[in-house]
Amino acid sequence: MDESPELVSLRNGTKVTIRPMVAGDGPALLSFFRGLPEEDRQFLRDDVTRPEVVERFVAKLDDDSVIPLVAEHEGRLVGDGTLHRTRHGWAVHVAALRVVVDREFQRSGLGTALAHQLVRRAVGLGLDKLVAEVVDNQIGARRAFEKLGFHQEATLKGHVKDIHGAKHDLVIMANDVSHIWERMEALVADYSPTAGD
Repeated sequence: MDESPELVSLRNGTKVTIRPMVAGDGPALLSFFRGLPEEDRQFLRDDVTRPEVVERFVAKLDDDSVIPLVAEHEGRLVGDGTLHRTRHGWAVHVAALRVVVDREFQRSGLGTALAHQLVRRAVGLGLDKLVAEVVDNQIGARRAFEKLGFHQEATLKGHVKDIHGAKHDLVIMANDVSHIWERMEALVADYSPTAGD
């Protein structure tokens, strides 16, 4: 599987490098998460504004149950994407897809570009199915996953509490990797994510 950085051109022409996360990304990753508005952080699984949380994640980069990518622009991280999979048991063919994008880069195609790279890795790993968890009021995220062919498989009522203690429904979306790949190829045909040589 090709792990080399890839230069992509977003819809507005901005060039961004998507590459595997490395151990030295810890401080930049912490800065990225701390720069997100509260509403973009409120449903993340961990408090990623705490240095020890980011350090713990970066320390596990050799653990192949998580495949992390970052998007970099002019020396700062502007996106983070991960595939989470189990290595043993009844769901070894399934991975969870998570993407977080800097507010300035949302609706630019960066989330799709990160997802494309993660799906490429899922294909290379022989995974069959991807799932995404979206909170009920994250309309933009739901639409983005629907564009990739994800469909709602389940809703867990009152499953998530935001940072203010309010409960929300968790929507589980899923799709077969092969169908996502086909949909992404069609989306990529609309604009070229590769900046060229």
